Amino acid sequence: MILLTPDLRYALRANAISSVAAQAQDMRFDPVPVVKFFNPLGAGTWLATELYGDGDTLFGLADLGFGCPEMGIFSLMEIQSVRLPYGMGIERDLDFSTPHPLSRWSGMARRTGSIIHAEQLLRSLAPDAVPDLPVGPTN
Repeated sequence: MILLTPDLRYALRANAISSVAAQAQDMRFDPVPVVKFFNPLGAGTWLATELYGDGDTLFGLADLGFGCPEMGIFSLMEIQSVRLPYGMGIERDLDFSTPHPLSRWSGMARRTGSIIHAEQLLRSLAPDAVPDLPVGPTN
């Protein structure tokens, strides 16, 4: 499977350029994720918003299935090189789209413990809705 089509590359690069421009003007840039990669045999999930000029470094939200999703950078080549049983590899969610910005994904994923659980909740929310979730253990 081709993980990044030319259109996805273009959208990710455009976001990276917009991010640099926003930072230069001390503005906040919070795009929606462009692409979702996932491990079809496990919990690994990555949401990418930007592709740096080297064509390999992605920025977004990564969840390796340990209950602590993190925003940061990850390598497209490393994701492409993962070899799973039965000849499988990391895949791109062909149906992925979202109206929610990366900050909302990140916050929800941290509160629920995974991108997968965050996606289930975010699907039912309007882009500007405030979710009704507990903020911590109750006593």
